[in-house]
Amino acid sequence: MTRNFSERFKSARLLRGYSLQGLADALENKVSRQALHRYEKGEVIPDDNMLNSIAIALSLPIDYFLRQTIINIEKVEFRKQEQLQVKEQGIIIEQTKEYLSRYLELEGVTGTTQDFINPLKDSIRTVHSYDEANIAAEKLRELWGLGETPIPNVIELLEEKNIKIIKIDADLSFDGLQAIVNGNIPVIAYNAKLSNKQDRIRFTLLHELAHLMLSHAMSDIPENNKEILCHQFAGAMLLPTKSLKEKLGDNRTRISIQELGNIKRQYGISMQAVVMRAKECNIINDHYTKQFFFMMKQMNWRVDEPIDYEGTEESNRFEQILFRALAEEVITVEKAAFFVNQDISEFKKAHFVL
Repeated sequence: MTRNFSERFKSARLLRGYSLQGLADALENKVSRQALHRYEKGEVIPDDNMLNSIAIALSLPIDYFLRQTIINIEKVEFRKQEQLQVKEQGIIIEQTKEYLSRYLELEGVTGTTQDFINPLKDSIRTVHSYDEANIAAEKLRELWGLGETPIPNVIELLEEKNIKIIKIDADLSFDGLQAIVNGNIPVIAYNAKLSNKQDRIRFTLLHELAHLMLSHAMSDIPENNKEILCHQFAGAMLLPTKSLKEKLGDNRTRISIQELGNIKRQYGISMQAVVMRAKECNIINDHYTKQFFFMMKQMNWRVDEPIDYEGTEESNRFEQILFRALAEEVITVEKAAFFVNQDISEFKKAHFVL
């Protein structure tokens, strides 16, 4: 109990971005920084009154501090780590752990836990070039039965393959991260603020998937090269070479914005990523590629492209497990509310529970 509380307490503090002194100040010095440090070390457990005060200061339910599920997160890699302050990284990691603690406990209660198996671990030995990144993407599409067709919902696909996907509310300098939890559970997190750019979310998720699945095949190359190869893998997953050549042909001197927009709408990949795929597949040359990106910059289209992808990236697996367990009376309404961080009345109103 003591060790579990100390870990939960530290996670709560980091989740809200407080230093020990900052939390003491938020508690109006009802307790000293030194006492909070002892809570965090597991030397002392606060009494009920102090625990209630801490919960209020951190805007968390008391149940948060009493959860028994332990989350050990390791091998954390941020896609844009150099732009994130240490404090912001800590908040993102704790948001990830907080959601996973509920998700994994729900799976444990309902018996829906499934192991992840990396289908590329034995079949793909090295990824050191574009061709090898492309082969890896084609192999994964084959093993997952995707064929050459567009992926309608990347989040749903990855969750079906037992990869936990987490939406994080963070600064826009954060795109995504990937990590391993409790030794063998792969996790990918992405920024909720990108919800108006679904194509960017899709690319980010598959970029992080490449890091997870191909780390063994890229272990001996520089980080910058890994990033390029993960970009190439993500592009190949979203838009296979055969499909790209069916749309554009084998060789082009220029491509219209309308063509790129149509591909974006169908495959959920940005127009800029389509052009990079076309260059990698030798459909267009370096000169045209540079001209295209110069034009995109001049038109202020690098961030907001003129044509949008209108697909939706969501997964309802967590809720599906939750409401099945509730319907079959595996869990109570109180427990269901606990799993979604709501009080009972709020939960009943939001989910039409009688």
